[in-house]
Amino acid sequence: MKHESISKRDMKRYQLQAKSIIETLPFITEFYGKTIVIKYGGNAMIDEDLKRAFALNVILLKYIGINPVVVHGGGPQIGKMLKALNIESRFREGYRVTDQATMDVVEMVLVGKVNKEIVNLINLHGGQAVGLSGKDGRLITAEPKELAVEKKDAPPEIIDLGKVGEVTSVNTKLIHSLLNDGFIPVIAPVGVDEAGETYNINADSVAGAVATALGAKRLYLLTDVPGLLDAEGQLVTSLSAKEAFEAIRSGVVTGGMIPKIKCCLEAVAGVEKSAIIDGRVENCILLELFTKSGIGTEIIY
Repeated sequence: MKHESISKRDMKRYQLQAKSIIETLPFITEFYGKTIVIKYGGNAMIDEDLKRAFALNVILLKYIGINPVVVHGGGPQIGKMLKALNIESRFREGYRVTDQATMDVVEMVLVGKVNKEIVNLINLHGGQAVGLSGKDGRLITAEPKELAVEKKDAPPEIIDLGKVGEVTSVNTKLIHSLLNDGFIPVIAPVGVDEAGETYNINADSVAGAVATALGAKRLYLLTDVPGLLDAEGQLVTSLSAKEAFEAIRSGVVTGGMIPKIKCCLEAVAGVEKSAIIDGRVENCILLELFTKSGIGTEIIY
């Protein structure tokens, strides 16, 4: 079949595209065969264009020899279902208090609905994804989370969060098996203890634990903000672990950014680099991975 003639303008555009591809080669070489753990949540799970871009990003990584592992949240979807069922949502220190009725809804929404929607999204766009919860192959074992809140001039308050858990171990054999067979694992943040009790676990914490257990090259937490902002509202592009601890202590890190920074700090000993990136930016994963500057806040050991 004979090629059609190309206009000068189109030729210039194609040359720029080719140049962009060539510029990614050093990054592809660096990350080839390595594992990237991505916490998927926020607006990137809602906006249709961002959902499509996310699916294509992780599929592209798999095709070029990089192993993406996805851990997802689902707080808004859980809240919506609880409201529909007239079950009250209660939070303490940012954690959803989870009684048995709430746990049943959490598991139903995260494992039965959100997880399968993400798997279907990736498969629909040409990937091969497999959905998992912590119960599958005892992927994530957990224990009840202990939460103590410091009180001024009084003993710490011990808060009972019910069936909120924290990760004690990750079955990396199952994840490696799927990766080696060409699949993209998609993990719902539900764990199980030695007695078979089910626990609701913070998705950031699960992503950090999975990344550490796998010795991942990168851990990316997708958020609805550009990253960590300093006192002047400017993006902090890079932090050492020491600087991150100081940022929390001094109050630069506040609100919902605190658990994300702590998650990165917990993972950073086993992961070369963690980053908090803006999931509202289309192709944010590729922009963070394949550019020198990145687009978020990176935390290094």
